[in-house]
Amino acid sequence: MNTKTKKIAFVGLMASLAMILSYIELLIPPVFTALPGIKMGLPNIVIIFTLYKLGIKEAATVSFVRLVCVSLLFGNAMIFAYSLAGAFLSLTLMSVLKRLDSFSPVGVSVAGAISHNAGQTMVAIILLERVEIGYYMLALTVSGTVAGILVGLAAVYLLKILANLKI
Repeated sequence: MNTKTKKIAFVGLMASLAMILSYIELLIPPVFTALPGIKMGLPNIVIIFTLYKLGIKEAATVSFVRLVCVSLLFGNAMIFAYSLAGAFLSLTLMSVLKRLDSFSPVGVSVAGAISHNAGQTMVAIILLERVEIGYYMLALTVSGTVAGILVGLAAVYLLKILANLKI
């Protein structure tokens, strides 16, 4: 199998894994978070792994495929709009920080989590025409930092154990 075929298969595998993690996250009862809308961000383990293993183009592909499929299977157009805004902002910032090479994958993950929340909050402010929603960013920044650290650590572990994987 040639390198291009391996890369396409790997991206498909990563998109599938990200979708599975999205589904698992949907099964976690909201009782575990004190505030609505707070999630662990499990699919971001796969996104960060792909970003570091293959690059931004492949990570964006995995993220977009996951967003489309999860929105079609478990959500709606509004969920897609919120998720797309968060994913776009998050991937943009994470790719810049990775390129600067001044942050560890954990730091990149934290920045990605917080910017994902910021993107979704901006969409909510625009769609609901309620600037007050922005105050929710304080809670989302705290939860995004915690989730970003945990997700980043998981991605670092995955990168270490699969360091010799040839794609």
